[in-house]
Amino acid sequence: MTQPARQILVTSALPYANGPIHLGHLVEYIQTDIWVRFQKMRGHEVIYVCADDAHGTPIMLKAQSEGITPEELIETIGREHRADFSEFFIEFDHYHSTHSDENRQFATLIYGRLRDAGHIARRTIRQAYDPKAEMFLPDRFIKGECPRCGAKDQYGDSCEACGATYSPTDLKNPVSAISGVTPIEKDSEHYFFTLGQFADMLSAWTRSGSLQPEIRNKLQEWFDCGLNDWDISRDAPYWGFEIPDAPGKYFYVWLDAPIGYMASFQHYCAKHGLNFDDWWQPDSQTELHHFIGKDIAYFHTLFWPAMLHGAGFRTPSAVHCHGFLTVNGQKMSKSRGTFIKARAYLEHLHPEYLRYYFAAKLGPGVDDIDLSLDDFIARVNSDLVGKAVNIASRCAGFIHKSFAGQLAESLDDEALYAQFIDAGERISSHYENREYAQAVREIMSLADAANQYVDEQKPWVLAKQDGQQQRVQTVCTQGINLFRVIMTYLKPILPQMATQAEQFLQCEPLIWDSVRQPLLGSNIHPYQPLATRVDPAAVQAMVEASRDNLAPSQSASGDAS
Repeated sequence: MTQPARQILVTSALPYANGPIHLGHLVEYIQTDIWVRFQKMRGHEVIYVCADDAHGTPIMLKAQSEGITPEELIETIGREHRADFSEFFIEFDHYHSTHSDENRQFATLIYGRLRDAGHIARRTIRQAYDPKAEMFLPDRFIKGECPRCGAKDQYGDSCEACGATYSPTDLKNPVSAISGVTPIEKDSEHYFFTLGQFADMLSAWTRSGSLQPEIRNKLQEWFDCGLNDWDISRDAPYWGFEIPDAPGKYFYVWLDAPIGYMASFQHYCAKHGLNFDDWWQPDSQTELHHFIGKDIAYFHTLFWPAMLHGAGFRTPSAVHCHGFLTVNGQKMSKSRGTFIKARAYLEHLHPEYLRYYFAAKLGPGVDDIDLSLDDFIARVNSDLVGKAVNIASRCAGFIHKSFAGQLAESLDDEALYAQFIDAGERISSHYENREYAQAVREIMSLADAANQYVDEQKPWVLAKQDGQQQRVQTVCTQGINLFRVIMTYLKPILPQMATQAEQFLQCEPLIWDSVRQPLLGSNIHPYQPLATRVDPAAVQAMVEASRDNLAPSQSASGDAS
């Protein structure tokens, strides 16, 4: 019995609009895109939205330093982000910006509903203030000596040397990262979201199956300590949306950033005639899946569901967290040339090779993954060139040389083909559960079996024997059909290669169940290489191009204040 199609809204965290996309960011977008493409191949209605996170102090200051407006900065960065994503075949259904009419509308609406329901508090706090720049300083714009270990040049919220967290007022010898002067303390009234009022609701939601066990266990620490009120306001000057009933106060970027998911989807709905409320009301039967890095789990698994619930909207069906990326076993480094921008990669290597390598490493948990450049070369050359496309290249020549490109009317080994089809449900389950590494292992096992079949049947020997021509055609037709199954299973990971395979096979676009019927009696085009070996020199050139000339890393989620 066919299962009814699901309606799934999917988001990735919003990249911050003051810097380029790098390979660390791409872990998330590739992970999400693979999942979305798989769900679409299964026949579900999936809408994948994202946006640039376009507010906050860093954007305001960077625009000032470049002598342009924040609008000009975020427009330029937005074009660059969209180009990078497109060239890595990350296919958003809509890509927007948090600096939009829709985002202002929803931020104002949600704030108003929370305020009217008694979930917004006001109180005066003391903050660091830069008397020269005449502005309050976000924690990350204060530097000094760690109060615990004494390490110099540490940020105002945490020490990178010993891992301590603290208040900016605890720093020794603090200075403003903007002007270099010593900050003073100054009182200011702020607006707070009373998160503790949602403790029971959040406790139930975090145990509902929406989170990975590692994240659920980590959140328990926050519940044990008590949920603190969350400061959702910032003082002028600030680049963002002004709070409607509070002149000179602005929504903190982390309030309107996740609301950007709603804003982007609203823009999509307006363009495509969908009803926004059908997807966002509390009783909606649709699914909402967020893909994020583990560093921003706190915002997405406490503040965000509480805000949504308090404002009368649905909560997420699932929040899928991933780990960080290391390169050659170490944190990405400009000096080593391993802090690699997406654009630097694209100038030297094929984007689908990175998609494949990340997929081969990604599981459903929050463990970090490592990009070993030597292993990257070896795995792409072995798996994609030596195994997957090799099947087609070994068989297609015989079909064209002796049979004018026409496949046989029957398979040589229907039982083997059935085994390949039966593997589809296991692989499907792996994709569904984000067990991509396991899916890749199973697919490559099938590729090994297909190559073994060709090795055993030896069509190059049969072709030289009298009376074996028909056998050559059925054997190579078998090989071509096993290749088609493998490319179907790889299509979420390798969309462009799959499209080229469809053109080679002269078949309809590959969807998950289409391979149940083999290609028989039809014509195929002459084989053209679908993958070529990675040249180690190209990898080295990418590393050299990335050495010592990149801007500091930005969080994929918006490292903003």
